[in-house]
Amino acid sequence: MISSLTLQRLGLPLARLRGLLEALQPLALLAARLYVARVFFLSGLTKLRDWEITIALFTDEYKVPLLPPEIAAAMGTAGELALPVLLVAGLGGRFAALGLFVVNAVAVISLPEVSEAAAQQHLFWGCLLMGLLLWGPGRWSADHLLARRWGWSAT
Repeated sequence: MISSLTLQRLGLPLARLRGLLEALQPLALLAARLYVARVFFLSGLTKLRDWEITIALFTDEYKVPLLPPEIAAAMGTAGELALPVLLVAGLGGRFAALGLFVVNAVAVISLPEVSEAAAQQHLFWGCLLMGLLLWGPGRWSADHLLARRWGWSAT
């Protein structure tokens, strides 16, 4: 059985550990924003590099429901280029995270066959984006600076 004295002795180190972890939260959120933004932005640049191949991929391989291939390609590429910029800046951070989460989900849904490795990558990106959606872009973001400047709630 654990005595109350043992619990008291553990309390201070655990409180310090919690404080350290909370101090690292802005860095972790920034790292998640930078990592995910890079992945999607580079994908958007690849699509722009050869638009004819992009249209062919959306016509033959990516089966985006309800949209013609040209519109799906344009929307997907625009999202992959614009939303990462917002995410990195932390401007409209939750909106950008939600938008990229949708782009990620549509990518998985629209591919008829996804390898296990690709599925794991998409799952990882989706989890990072869900965390950013739930907790916001953090203190090191334009959203936070604007909230402080104008007295808004940062959450």
